[in-house]
Amino acid sequence: MSLVGKKFPSIVVDAISEMGDNLKINIFEEAVNNNKKVLLFWYPKDFTFVCPTELHAFQAALPEFEKRNTIVIGASCDTNEVHFAWLNTPKNNGGIEGVTYPILADTNRNLSNILGILDIESTGYSEETDSIIIEGSNVTYRATYLIDETGKIFHESVNDMPLGRNVAEYIRLVDAYTHVQTKGEVCPANWEEGKEAMFATREGVASYLNN
Repeated sequence: MSLVGKKFPSIVVDAISEMGDNLKINIFEEAVNNNKKVLLFWYPKDFTFVCPTELHAFQAALPEFEKRNTIVIGASCDTNEVHFAWLNTPKNNGGIEGVTYPILADTNRNLSNILGILDIESTGYSEETDSIIIEGSNVTYRATYLIDETGKIFHESVNDMPLGRNVAEYIRLVDAYTHVQTKGEVCPANWEEGKEAMFATREGVASYLNN
């Protein structure tokens, strides 16, 4: 079920800073208390293959997000200790050395389970062991959430694990949402900053399509 238009779950999750400090982060409160937008992106696992390319891509775009009053936070189900080891692994060895934004460590999978982004093919009960058996990797897909200053989700998307994200698209979405917030207009297909938007009226769309 889509969470767009709903408040982001208010839940505290372990996280780590670039310096190795253990943090407690509530994404909803990060947005509301700081009066900022938040981009939260999930990736499957540390020390893998597509994942470091994404973390470095978000790092390279960090100044653009900061200019747009947007906090960037990464997330996976790995522990803080594994995150920190990866943060101290050089880029030329598949590491994420140089990444400066915080990374959530949702090791108990509380938040990822609420969001419904875990790779779980099926669950079953084993009478023999009196336990729940999960089929699937139980790590997250490449899910991305954009949250506004009130804690409301205004974009969500989920990629399968082999498919890396286009970071520029999230910058475009932040620009579009900010335009809606500040100008009262809506943003048509392929809108980018500086292009014409339109009013959400019959006259507005007629005028736009006739240009």
